[in-house]
Amino acid sequence: QVQLVESGGGSVQAGGSLRLSCAASGYIDSGYFMGWFRQAPGKEREGVAGIDTGDGRTYYADSVTGRFTISQDNARNTLYLQMNSLKVEDTAMYYCAADPVSKYSMSWFRVPDYNHWGQGTQVTVSS
Repeated sequence: QVQLVESGGGSVQAGGSLRLSCAASGYIDSGYFMGWFRQAPGKEREGVAGIDTGDGRTYYADSVTGRFTISQDNARNTLYLQMNSLKVEDTAMYYCAADPVSKYSMSWFRVPDYNHWGQGTQVTVSS
């Protein structure tokens, strides 16, 4: 059973930075694809960034490209999301997700394609 636990959320002013962490436990091998998603009130959950834990391929939503960086620490089974130059519109609940099926540029952001989800961590950016 895969379990994902996010941490690192909080409140920050626009222009600030936060680093989210996702601790993964259970059976996750190098074939897993992992991603960060977010959901703002009244909006659908959307993909923010994804990474193939085997070959390190990364993907980003256009809205965060150049500001956010997804990375992994395989030794600690931890996924990170470094968020810089935060904007008010980045305010949302952020979720970590994992799936054993590899994904690519046209599929990494599809919410239904992920089998495992964390409970989320809130990020609030104020002006």
